[in-house]
Amino acid sequence: MSDQIPTSDIPQPVTPIEPATPVTPPAFDDWIAPTPAPARKGSPLIVSALVAAIIGAAAGYVAGHQGRTSNSVSIQTSNAGHSGALLPSGATIPQLVTKVSPSVVSIDVKAGGSEDQGTGMIISADGLVLTNNHVISAAITGGEITVTRTGGLKPLAATLIGTDPANDIALIKIGNVSGLPSVTFGNSTTLVVGDAVVAIGNALGLAAGTPTVTQGIVSALGRTVTASDSSATSSETLSNMIQTDAAINPGNSGGPLLDALGHVIGMNTAVAGSLPDGSSAQNIGFAIPASRLEIEIPLLMKGGIITSHKARLGVEIMTVDPSVAQSDNLSVTSGALVLQVVTGGSADKAGIHSGDVIVAMNGRSITNADQVTAFMQSHRPGNKVRVGLVRGSQHLTVTATLGIG
Repeated sequence: MSDQIPTSDIPQPVTPIEPATPVTPPAFDDWIAPTPAPARKGSPLIVSALVAAIIGAAAGYVAGHQGRTSNSVSIQTSNAGHSGALLPSGATIPQLVTKVSPSVVSIDVKAGGSEDQGTGMIISADGLVLTNNHVISAAITGGEITVTRTGGLKPLAATLIGTDPANDIALIKIGNVSGLPSVTFGNSTTLVVGDAVVAIGNALGLAAGTPTVTQGIVSALGRTVTASDSSATSSETLSNMIQTDAAINPGNSGGPLLDALGHVIGMNTAVAGSLPDGSSAQNIGFAIPASRLEIEIPLLMKGGIITSHKARLGVEIMTVDPSVAQSDNLSVTSGALVLQVVTGGSADKAGIHSGDVIVAMNGRSITNADQVTAFMQSHRPGNKVRVGLVRGSQHLTVTATLGIG
């Protein structure tokens, strides 16, 4: 199987990016470096390096001042501009940030004496903002939501429109605004491991309106993770996630993961935490694919809490693209590859096998895993569905009765 496919021990425990709490910078005296301890025996490399550095500096001083009769020093300066890191698209990261950051907002939620902070993306000129459900969850039963636009100082009041706790997506709206710049969504179904990405967000909630920018790559695709909050009182299983090594931190939740063109290909949502053996994961974060976000937006605009995510087919799936098709020797280059089948579930009873590729549901073409998720959201437990499959070179159609998730 492709190395993009999650291993058999999924779902993996991860931590949703905690909404950041305000951080107070340390006093100046706290930044004074401690006095280094004397060199000890058993540290020859450190001692040798120090000696070499001193000798080298002295030699440079003597060589640089031979023949001079004064102690004057000539300091050279340059007026050349700085150059940002170059992305595969040919654009620099500063150019990308300048283009996209006006469509990114910092989110602050006050409810019940607590305060949470996160990030959001403007998706319409009249102020619709997409973010994570866990960023605004404290305000579902009442609370104050404000947003601060990038480069702005004044918090703007916002209201909750709709939320989907099962998929950790929410929609809010800034009041009394117009003409706002909005993000552009990219095609997340064409991503491949190694693609360059940039994350933007209100990391640590350090200063609203001044988002943090980090760069990385897509390190894996099709991940299924079980995310829980810091108190471990609630959890959610998110499938077909984008894995990235771009640094994301508390407060980044709801912010965009961008491709090299500055298009949103994901929403930063969770980071890997401690493993069962006590070790900590390094530079592993997860983003909800843009293809799923686009499916969710019309549902969220209807308002309220989406609770109709009960129907389950009982499969673990990932999107098929040409690279997956080649590595797994598949006869099709699109669809939803079945990684696992839940024993006794709907798919198992219908005769769906691991390695099958779902290419149609009720006669509707399926080209990626998110379309299967969207199909499930529009159906209820007990509904019978026709599932078109490709198994090797065979094309099959089976009927499955959806179960309860």
